Amino acid sequence: MVSDAFRLFARRSSMLLGSAWAFGVAILIIVIWGVTGPAFHYSNTWQLIINTGTTIVTFLMVFLIQNTQNRDAKAAHLKLDEIIRALKGARNELIDLEKLADEDLTSLEKQFERVRKKAERKGNNTGGKIRANRAERTSNGKGI
Repeated sequence: MVSDAFRLFARRSSMLLGSAWAFGVAILIIVIWGVTGPAFHYSNTWQLIINTGTTIVTFLMVFLIQNTQNRDAKAAHLKLDEIIRALKGARNELIDLEKLADEDLTSLEKQFERVRKKAERKGNNTGGKIRANRAERTSNGKGI
């Protein structure tokens, strides 16, 4: 119940606070604060207002941003898991890879590095160098 309420609040807040309007309001607040400086003789209280406000907003935004990133990452992992599951010949043990221990991830990383190097030696590296060369030719031809 509480997690659902927070999820909805975080989603709506991230949509609202991530908008151009929210950025504009933040700039407006800073401008108003700056313009009022002479009226308050740049006092400690005047400085404390902006410092306290930005600290509170930053503290709360950390949790909202982290929640949004966690949800996005989980959705991306689930989509990739579905692709792995659906592809014939794909290694299904790579599903839920993000739940492995760091040592297991390092081992898999080394395994994929060996596969990449082997493909380069055989001259059938379908990734890296070929894509880079193709992108370079494309950008040279189009003046990008």
